Amino acid sequence: MHETILVVDDDREIVGAIAILLEKEGYRVIRAYNGMEALDRVMDPAVQLLLIDVMMPRLDGLSAVMRIRDRRNLPIIVLSARSEEADKILGLSVGADDYVTKPFSPQELAARVRSQLRRYTRLGDVHGEARQDEIVNGRLVYRPGDLVLAADGEPVRLTATETRIVDLLMRNLGRIFPAEEIYRRVWEGECYAPENTVMVHIRRIREKIELNPRQPEYLKVVWGIGYKMEKKT
Repeated sequence: MHETILVVDDDREIVGAIAILLEKEGYRVIRAYNGMEALDRVMDPAVQLLLIDVMMPRLDGLSAVMRIRDRRNLPIIVLSARSEEADKILGLSVGADDYVTKPFSPQELAARVRSQLRRYTRLGDVHGEARQDEIVNGRLVYRPGDLVLAADGEPVRLTATETRIVDLLMRNLGRIFPAEEIYRRVWEGECYAPENTVMVHIRRIREKIELNPRQPEYLKVVWGIGYKMEKKT
């Protein structure tokens, strides 16, 4: 079965061009032209990835992403003509997994789509990995076999990208990973602004697992080196 991708942009020519590119790659494409249409069509369970523009009528892309994150946990790639770091950080902060600046090369977009779908499919296949014992670390309990993290006994709702980061760090308690290595292992591709991209995802994970995200007990930065999951007794 071919993966289904929802492409959202108010410019119909751009949607058409992206659709042609993705269909050549073997994907099925659903089209939408504003944020409200995106909210409706993303609920189709066949949709496995969302490509969405930022500036659109009725409901802008970032507002749509925030609403969609409350409904579905699928990979989201934001498309934008804005290339400033602050814009990228904002896009990732509201729940996007990746941020692609226009104009982009077809090869780059296709590679990012493949990478996101590969991780999403792998995370969704609970039978693809033998079940392992729980990793208990203080208030956190992680089950690698089904990729579930709990804090204080309550399941933590993570995106596919956040889950990959947690999986890496919980399997390697106390080990420091540079941002570049986290990016390479999680995104499985060339580094595109790894420092800011990883930082934003780390911040989002902290907000979900730490009692006080401003003074984290678990997910810590080692300045000038990288990030680690503090080992608790």
